[in-house]
Amino acid sequence: MPGGQSAREDYSVNLKQLSKLLGLSQTTISRAINGYPEVSEETRQRVLKAAKETGYRPNRAAQRLATGKAGSIGLVMPIEPNDNSDIHFAEFQRGLAEEALRHDFHLVIMPAQPHDEEQAIRWLVASGSVDGYYLAYMRAEDPRIAMAKSLPVPFIVHGRSHGLPDDYPFLDVDNEGAFRDAARLLLDLGHRRFALLNGPDEFDFAIRRRIGTLEALTEKGITLDPAAMRHTAMTDEAGFRGMSELLDQPERPTAVLCASTVLALGAVRAINRAGLKLGEDISLIAHDDVLPLLKPENFTVPLTTTRSSLRAAGIRIAQRLIAAIKHSEPRPPEHELWGADLVIRASTGPAPR
Repeated sequence: MPGGQSAREDYSVNLKQLSKLLGLSQTTISRAINGYPEVSEETRQRVLKAAKETGYRPNRAAQRLATGKAGSIGLVMPIEPNDNSDIHFAEFQRGLAEEALRHDFHLVIMPAQPHDEEQAIRWLVASGSVDGYYLAYMRAEDPRIAMAKSLPVPFIVHGRSHGLPDDYPFLDVDNEGAFRDAARLLLDLGHRRFALLNGPDEFDFAIRRRIGTLEALTEKGITLDPAAMRHTAMTDEAGFRGMSELLDQPERPTAVLCASTVLALGAVRAINRAGLKLGEDISLIAHDDVLPLLKPENFTVPLTTTRSSLRAAGIRIAQRLIAAIKHSEPRPPEHELWGADLVIRASTGPAPR
């Protein structure tokens, strides 16, 4: 073939032609390709086989007319002037995008100022640009949940909202349980002077990680001085600054909990600069979101972590949202709370004498 083109690339059909070829309506073909449950599996496989053989690719506008769906899921992303890029969000989006592509769905990401998020979500839904959406960056008593319940399209929450009843669809990590277990491990190793390098204190995950840490310490009659806690952006630089400040205190901590391996990267740098040995002079546990470019086992002293994959969470959010859009059966559970694995490595050891 000229230019190396295959016969399939040379010959392709549109929806009308495929409809005539198969003797099926255009709506049935669109619904079959998009996995709607009212189309039988036999018909679906017949349509998919013909689409592959003829090189048919759905026209988004025609698909929308045939199914009444946009074929898109949405997110309103809060943007502030001094925000740093967030590799945690990027890893979650990677999983979400992979699963959306598998179902031939598009992602619609709309940036907005934090105080304009609700208005932006309403606009996305009213414009017909999305068939469903998810909420992220959850805060305590988040007003977006009540708004989401009032809109006519499916939604799911990545995380939860502390202070509100769990009467909405969500997927979350058991942040309280993860940090409770991590603190208990350090307590069992004899540590009594603790510090917490946490995310921004308005976010639900940070609230729950603080609660889990405090619960474990309270069990042993230990209080955590507010001066031993830092709530910052989860960056290397914030971890370095926070850890440096903690090490300058008259009674430096012997045990540190970090809300992210990114924070831990900076914290370890501060520990090394102070001439301390990780796992001997000071122990550290970080939460590992399974970021491919920052593996805890590759640190000079491998990090003990609480582990839960953000990419897997992105995949699952997309699966559940697309299933809700398509009214697929069986319906996935409304509430999913994932445990985190405690992986013990060399960064934790007995409290120094």
